[in-house]
Order: sequence, then structure tokens, then C-alpha cells
Amino acid sequence: MGKKIGEVGLEDLVKAGLRMEGAREFDEILSGVLRRKRGVLELDPREVWRELVAQKVLKPWHPHRLHQLLYYSVYADWDVSSNGPPLSWFPSPHQAKLTNLGRAMEIHGPKLLGSLYKDPITSINLFHKFSVQHPEAYWPIVLKELSVVFHEAPKCILERNDKSKQGGTWLPGSLLNIAECCLQPMSHPRKQDDSVAVVWRDEGCDDSSVNRMTLKEFREQVMLLANALDATFSKGDAIAIDMPMTVHAVIIYLAIVLAGFVVVSIADSFAAREIATRLRVSNAKGIFTQDYIVRGGKRVPLYSKVVEAAPLKAIVLPGIGNNLSIQIREKDLSWKDFLSSVDHHPRPNYYVPDYRPVDSIINILFSSGTTGEPKAIPWTQLPPIRCAAEIWAHIDLKVGDVFCWPTNLGWVMGPILMFACFLNGATLALYHGSPLGCSFGKFVQDAGVTVLGTVPSLVKAWKSANSVDGLDWTKIRLFCSTGEASNVDDDLWLSSKSYYNPVIECCGGTELGSSYIQGSLLQPQAFGTFSGPSMTTGFVILDEHGIPYPDDQPCVGEVGLFPLYLGATDRLLNADHDKVYFRGMPMHKGMQLRRHGDIIKRTVGGYYIVQGRADDTMNLGGIKTSSVEIERVCDRADESILETAAISVAPVGGGPEVLVINVVLKKGFNIQSDKLKMKFLKAVQCNLNPLFKVSVVKIVPEFPRTASNKLLRRVLRDRVKHELSVRSRM
Repeated sequence: MGKKIGEVGLEDLVKAGLRMEGAREFDEILSGVLRRKRGVLELDPREVWRELVAQKVLKPWHPHRLHQLLYYSVYADWDVSSNGPPLSWFPSPHQAKLTNLGRAMEIHGPKLLGSLYKDPITSINLFHKFSVQHPEAYWPIVLKELSVVFHEAPKCILERNDKSKQGGTWLPGSLLNIAECCLQPMSHPRKQDDSVAVVWRDEGCDDSSVNRMTLKEFREQVMLLANALDATFSKGDAIAIDMPMTVHAVIIYLAIVLAGFVVVSIADSFAAREIATRLRVSNAKGIFTQDYIVRGGKRVPLYSKVVEAAPLKAIVLPGIGNNLSIQIREKDLSWKDFLSSVDHHPRPNYYVPDYRPVDSIINILFSSGTTGEPKAIPWTQLPPIRCAAEIWAHIDLKVGDVFCWPTNLGWVMGPILMFACFLNGATLALYHGSPLGCSFGKFVQDAGVTVLGTVPSLVKAWKSANSVDGLDWTKIRLFCSTGEASNVDDDLWLSSKSYYNPVIECCGGTELGSSYIQGSLLQPQAFGTFSGPSMTTGFVILDEHGIPYPDDQPCVGEVGLFPLYLGATDRLLNADHDKVYFRGMPMHKGMQLRRHGDIIKRTVGGYYIVQGRADDTMNLGGIKTSSVEIERVCDRADESILETAAISVAPVGGGPEVLVINVVLKKGFNIQSDKLKMKFLKAVQCNLNPLFKVSVVKIVPEFPRTASNKLLRRVLRDRVKHELSVRSRM
């Protein structure tokens, strides 16, 4: 148990990194805040933290140890088991009404909820429940807020007649081209031809101005490329993109969709064998790629991997400059030669969109493929609408925002980021290089990024390397995080860089086209947690027998999604969709629940913590727990720890599973595994369960991860099993 906030003195402030003179000034400010509000603040640590944040007592440039000292001392006596997670950010009644969702609630809430409607903060749970029960009433509200224009309007929002479609038929009868919706100016949201559509910077150009492209310039580039595609491919062809998420990659993606082709998304980190699998499954007819990827000052070959993967026609872009630095095959085209196919076109920068039914396929994405062949997941024109709507409601993306999220078009966050920006009228910010270093942080500063998306491992790297020191990130009004479970202390560090603006956690899937659980600006937020399901999403948490827990009960179990979910898949290209997502799931109120595979914990107070996949749970002495829960505790057991990965394995001779903690140390630290084992044991027994035992601690240089950066605990588990097996034979 650390010191309480009222016990923090000059010595503590100096130990936290302040010089004596600065410590005296800080102590005076801190004491003044606590003294003015002492009567109220002594009652509730949440109000102490709210006041410290509101008064901006902590500055982004203060040492992280000082931020830790205040946050953890404020919540020193906080009982999570009875109070729920400690809160880190609080919505303002005035600001809540100015958010996208809050404004819509103020307009429509009284009509839809009657006298039960009070205000956005008080009524958010009620409004969410209404959106789940009456999606036909909710979706027209949101569609009017997005740049979604139908060439032929839908007959209705949702048809429920076809019982074979458990997810219903959404927007039946409608025709549109979602790429056109991204490119055209609109009065609402306010997108004009001279609006900035994209900003970007190349790695190594830190001192250069940020590049900018207006909506008109961007549209003309997409249409030019659409004409070139028509000159090279046949309508309906699947065309792959295997390159970093550059401005050219985004133009290529939208041109493929605009012209009625299908994008095949391939992450640029894949080996040739993985590329070949995806090209074969999707039946791709061509591929866009680069000669090299430039990352961290190094040139990484990419075209050579594509050549090894398949004999498809490749259009090759230069990674640096305007000319290729390699010799390409005779059948392939350089970027320049590809574009020259429209030199004699009468109107090369104009293109009539290919209008198709809303359920026609525009993009084939793939699961991470950690076991067996990756699932080929088709996106229709519905997922772009869904993800843009969720970013509108939960991330509050607006015209004027600059949205950056280091990702790739080969992963679901790439298309989500792109469609969210263009359908909400925001500016897309792209960094052409590695996001790990100071150069990316400077781009965020120079581009005026207002919404920054991350993955937890990236935040951990920034924090460990001090990548943001000396930079101004105070224009960022909101952070987002997805991909894996967040670390509370890392979120504390990230949020502190913009005076404790919120970190909105998001968790979903490629097959959902969105997040099923998120944070919200209409609810208080707690680091590393989700404050509720996304709008229109219903789910239950199932016990070991497949029976839902009561909605208001703290619990841990597998999530079961309600099947009516605009944007969720109704097919897979290389697997049985019903078997993967529905078969074996229980019925609930006349609906067969949809499988997602996450184990989630609902806390006191109604917050949620995703505890990993169902196969990341473990049984320790007859008690079920999750890897994530143990890792949260172990990560803070010693200052030498960068990250931990908890697994359990059965001993070779049989018996109960034993707990193994894998550890990656921070650079410059050296500590014996036996010493860490004692620290982990104490942390786990004090914070989780006194019956848990730590059997083995393994210090490793790095963790195995998928190409999308997800931790492969299965690989760690196999390694430990092998080691134990070898030892048993010695």
C-alpha cells in the first residue's frame, strides 16, 4: 500500500524527479487544490483525481514518476472489488451535449425515450438499450450524419423475414458506391473541395513541411487511377494491395472500389508463403506493391517477396523518390507505366462510379492466421458504414479533426481508419515510415493530430524509449487503443501527454467490421477498461454452461453477441460461416447468439475488461483465471519489467497446471529470474488469489507475435512444454 495523496511531501516529489525548487512550487499548488476542496475530496478519491486533472496540476512534461505518484496515491485505498476500477476521466455535462452522439440524443432523445430522457450523460445507457432494441429507429439518425449517399435508396433499414439470415438483411434494395461517398463534397458533414483530405510525411523528412492534399486533388488522383485500372484489368477482378499504408496505397484502395473491382488486403510484413496463400484464396488477378519498404532508416525488400509468392501481374511503386531501384519482370508494370495507360484518355481525372448493391463485396481481408489457413473475410459496403458510424458515436470524430493511427491496409484498422475519416469529413494523417521513434511523434505534433490511435505495445515502446520527450501533443483531444489488453500505467503515461484527455479502448474484429465494446465520451472512463457495448450492439456474458449471467452482475465469461449486427459477415470464402460463428452457441430470447471468442470480465460499476481469447484462460488449482489478469499484476511488480506473458502448462507426469511467467526486461536492466519469481508470487497472491503459485519465470529477449502484433501465448506454451519434456528425459 503506497502513501495517500495527503501524505505526499517534498521528499516524495524530489524522488519523483522534481528539483527542490520545483518540488516546493508543486507542493504549494497541490496543497492549495486539496485544501480548497478538502471537505468534498476526502469522501471520494475520484473527485480528488477529477480536481487535479481539471486544474492541470500535472503537466505533460513532468516526469512520469510524478504522474505515477499522484495517480496511485490518490487511489491508494481504493477497493476495486467493491468500487470497480478507479476512474481516470470524467465527461462534462456541457461538453457531452456538443459531442456527435450527445447532440443527436438532445434532438431525438425526448421523442424516442419520452419523459425518461434527461440528458446525454444520464440517459446514455437507456439510449444504448433503445438502439439495440430498435435499430430501425437508430440507424436513420446516424446515416444522415455520414457522407453516405445512395444511388438508389434502400426499401427499409432492416428486413427480418429471411430466417436463414440470422443477422437480418440490412438496407435491402439499395445501390451505392462507398468510395464515391468518401470522395464527394457534402454540406453535412461539411466536406468541401478545398478541405484537406490527407496529410502525410515520409520518414527522414522531419524538418520538411507536412504534405497536404485537398479533397478535389485527392478525388482526381483516385479517378485517374480508376481509369488506369479499367485499361489493365477486367471488371470484378480481385486486386491485391501489399504495401505500407501510404497516400498512394489509400488512393489505390479507393480507386479499386470506385471502379467496381475488389481489394485483397495483404499486410506488408508477410513472408512470401503467406502472401501466396492469400492471393490463392482470393483468386487475385494482380497486385500493387513497392520495390522496398523504408522503415527505421532501412530498406526492406518487398517486390522480391511478391515475385516469390505468385506469377501475378504486379504494379510496382518506388519506396523512395519517383524511380524504381530494382529491375522488374517483363510482365510487371512500373507505377509510371501503369499511369501512362490513360495518357490519351479524354478526361483522365473523371470517372463514373460503378454502383452496386450494398451487399456486394468490395474488400477481402484475412484473419491473422495463427493456426492453419487464415479465414478469408469478405467486406461488403456495410462494414464501412458501420465503422464510420461507431467512430462518429464513440470517438466523436468531426469535420476539422486530424486522425492518425499507425496501421496497414492488410489489417482491419487500415480500412476502418480510412472510411472513418472520409465518411465523417475528417483529415487522414499518414506517416510513411516506422511509428516507433521520435520522428513519428514529431509528425503527430506537426500535422496537428487531434485523434491518435495506438496499440498497447506501441505505447509501451514510446514510453520505454522516451520517444515523445520535448514534443507537444496537447492538440490531441482523444486517444484510441485496440489490438490487445492495455496496461493501466501505459495508459496513464499516454493520457498525461495531452493533459489527461481520455483513452478510448476499442475491441472488435475483422468479421464485425467494427468494435463490439468501447469507451464513450458520455461515460466516465477508467484506464484499461471499456465502459460499455458499442451503439446497437447487444451481448451477454456466458458461464461455463452457456447460461447468461444477469446484465447487472459482475462476472467473467465468454461473450455471446446478439446476431442483428449491421456490418457483420454473413459468409466466409474458405470456411463454413455458420460453423465458425453460430454452431454450438446457445439461444437467448429467441436469438441464436454469435460467437466471438473473447473472455470478458464485467466489474462492479459496469465496466469491462477483455481478458483475452477463450484459449488464453487457465485453470490454477481449480480456479479459472485469465492470462491478462495475471499480466496486469505482474507488469508492475518491478521497475525492470517491460512486459510479461502468463501461461499455464500441465506437468509432464500429469497433475494440476502450473503458472509460468515469461518476461521481457527493459534495456539496461539485469535481474535474476529467482528474484522476479518472489516478486511475482507476492504480487499475484496479494492482488488476485493467495492460493496461486508462480512455478517458473523465464526471461526472454522478445515475445513471439503475429504480423498484426498480437501476442502468441500458444507459441510460448509450446516452448515451455518442450523444455519440460526434455528435462523429464534427462
